[in-house]
Amino acid sequence: MQLEMLDASVRSYIDDCINEIKINYEHQIHKLKNNVIEYKNKYLDIKERYDLLIYKQYMRSAEQLPVDDKQQLLFGNETEPAEPQEQEEEKTEVKSYSRSKPGRKPIDPRIPREVAIIDIPENDKICACGAHLSRIGVEIKEHLEFVPQRIFVKQIQRIKYACHCCEGTAEEEEPAVRIAPVPPSMIPRSISSPSLLSAIFTHKFEDHLPYYRQEKQFERIGVEISRQDMSNWQQQVFNKLTPLFELLKETVKSGPVIQMDETTVQVIREEGRKYTQDSYMWLARGGPPGKKVVWYEYHETRAGKNAKDFLSGYSGYLQTDGYDGYDKAVKDMPGIIHVGCFAHARRYFFDALKGVDKPESAGEGIKHIRKLYHLEDELRSQNLDDQKFLLERKKHANPILEKFKAWLLKRVEEVPPSRLLGKAIHYSLSQWDKMTAYLESPFLTPDNNACENSIRPFVLGRKNWLFCQVPEGAKSSCGIYTLIETAKQNGFIPAHYLTALFEKAPYASTPEDWEKLLPWNIFTA
Repeated sequence: MQLEMLDASVRSYIDDCINEIKINYEHQIHKLKNNVIEYKNKYLDIKERYDLLIYKQYMRSAEQLPVDDKQQLLFGNETEPAEPQEQEEEKTEVKSYSRSKPGRKPIDPRIPREVAIIDIPENDKICACGAHLSRIGVEIKEHLEFVPQRIFVKQIQRIKYACHCCEGTAEEEEPAVRIAPVPPSMIPRSISSPSLLSAIFTHKFEDHLPYYRQEKQFERIGVEISRQDMSNWQQQVFNKLTPLFELLKETVKSGPVIQMDETTVQVIREEGRKYTQDSYMWLARGGPPGKKVVWYEYHETRAGKNAKDFLSGYSGYLQTDGYDGYDKAVKDMPGIIHVGCFAHARRYFFDALKGVDKPESAGEGIKHIRKLYHLEDELRSQNLDDQKFLLERKKHANPILEKFKAWLLKRVEEVPPSRLLGKAIHYSLSQWDKMTAYLESPFLTPDNNACENSIRPFVLGRKNWLFCQVPEGAKSSCGIYTLIETAKQNGFIPAHYLTALFEKAPYASTPEDWEKLLPWNIFTA
């Protein structure tokens, strides 16, 4: 009996040990499986980032992705399983196509013509039968001629008068020598003229040609204008036009919508800061319909306080990307409604689409956004009145947005937030209320692209001139960029506007005078 009890006790002990070992092994296996999943996700994260970097380095930057091009660079097949696509028939409108005739396009008929006639000798105009040949037509050949830029000196001579009899003593209140006053100019006692200043600023801020390159160009035609002179002229013009810039800033905030963006700029000599630190160029695009203003403003930091200071006193819509500095800026401004940007959400999905081998999921997100843009283009083309446009846009956009959000909520539970697709989904959901706010105003569009397009000239110029020497130079650059881009927004050629502005600004003295110098007034005043 005791032996049987001992055997049962031993068996129970052995069973307990086996169970404990089994539990430990199961725990270890579970832990190893989690580690495998974790390391696999890390691997996929790194692989996606690598694929995206390779794509950005060697492929097209446009938000389009031919599959064949992508497969040349990406490696491996370890990706998430493709999501079943909705069986939704999508209608595609095929436009008619007419083949163009081969050959060079004709030269624009608006370009002036100088006609040179080439005729045969008079002797050849007599036929062998003795009769004079009749003119039956003409064969025309055209080619373009180019005349290099022309620079000349405009000499102003002011005639002086004096009395030889009394030598001015008869009328003491009048000067002995009389001469016409010097015409006012943007920069007194300077060799610069309105057309020269316009050309210099247009070359730098529209054609992205730094002053040191312009200096070499002037040398080649025998004119000495140093880069320092051009920089000084820029600063003096900026200071002279201060009243005009104040009017432009007021106009930006007088419209129903302001779009804002920012980009970096390096300023070498900033007090209390290292020359390697980035400063920021802020941009605001706004104003009433038909009077759009693009406003550039320089600040040392990207702090939301800069946007808050600029928006002080403004009431209306503010459309931006997802930078949280704007959220902080408008937090205590109840008169401002913050609107997001679908183009930035789409950009995240395109990054996800470029960074995986099976882009079906990211493509599904792009498909929803593309439908919104197609709807916007279709409604805008119909020239509906504001109320009708809003009703039609909400009617057709809401079903698209509902499907899109349902898809986002489903996928957010399935895709890790560290993955590129996860980031795209989380961005869209976190910005959802702001992105869909564009439905509330006919002056709003789904994205902030118009503002980004206005900041692009500065980014292109920065690639050439690289940095600003001092903060004053950055601020005056903001002023010239503001004039040029505002002129373009209102349909004027910047060089023409700058020339007219620099001719008339020296005569401006009252607020009414400066009002007449705004782009939409200057050519009608």
